[in-house]
Amino acid sequence: MALRNQRIWAYIDEVARAGSVRQAAERLNMTPSALLRRIQDVEHDLGAPLFERHSLGVRLTAAGELFIRWIREQTSELTRVYSQIEELTGLQRGDVRIACSHAVARSFLLRHIVDFRSRYPQLRFKILVTDHVRAVRALSEYEIDLALIFRPLRHPELQPILSVGQGLLAIMAADHPLAAKPVLRLRECAEYDLAMPNTSFGGREIIESRLSNSSVKPNIVVEANNFDMLGEIVAASDLITFQIDIGAATWENDERFAVRRISDLDRTYGPLVLGQLKGRPLPLAAAKFAEQLASDLHNCRTLPMNDVPAFAPDDEFDMEA
Repeated sequence: MALRNQRIWAYIDEVARAGSVRQAAERLNMTPSALLRRIQDVEHDLGAPLFERHSLGVRLTAAGELFIRWIREQTSELTRVYSQIEELTGLQRGDVRIACSHAVARSFLLRHIVDFRSRYPQLRFKILVTDHVRAVRALSEYEIDLALIFRPLRHPELQPILSVGQGLLAIMAADHPLAAKPVLRLRECAEYDLAMPNTSFGGREIIESRLSNSSVKPNIVVEANNFDMLGEIVAASDLITFQIDIGAATWENDERFAVRRISDLDRTYGPLVLGQLKGRPLPLAAAKFAEQLASDLHNCRTLPMNDVPAFAPDDEFDMEA
């Protein structure tokens, strides 16, 4: 029964994600009228409407919210069953769906994906590079299986697999005046103009929080959501940017840059968390990849976790912001 109904489940899920029958029909390569008939058949069986119309499309009703959650849970469970069947013959196919912070995408995650696919070439990866709020939302909506994110907020649906402490590093041009010092205070960096990631990044949140009571206020003259761009700007100017330990490897190996640690006195550190959806068993491919990441992350630990909270402070940020 589940297998026969899987297609219509996918149709309803697509309409819910698109917020429009017409847009969903285009993505599914079918006519809006045919898609609408399929939805109406399910609504008839349930005895309740799943969607209500509004000026810009459709939205889920209360019954629709319940049903779409059930669909995603059933689809996830079916994926896990497929994974268990696959395990009988070895890891030959499957998907690894992961959301990650920008800091780990550039080198750490890339290296692991290349290595993992060299051993399991039939596997496919879906990678969402995003901020911690969007990553947890994608987990709860069954869009991804794993999240590797810096300084996430506490959330009832996020189950950490492993947390490792990460400190912030200052990144600047090799000939920057502060490059002569091996360790910097945050206020020293703030005396120069800064190039910073936008406010959705955990590192930006830490910098602004630590400097909020300081006499030196950060002057952010460049803001971007791309660390490659921030790096190129820093290399060609006297601006300073920041990155966590695991994300600074690319710059540490580039002679154009100086990478300097921020003093422990400034407490500019937080957790890098590998996590999954609470209560949801991982598909085989995702579970194997999580094991590989966790093993390496344990070796990458730069701060003792008893000094680093597992989540960002609840009272600092709003999950729904």
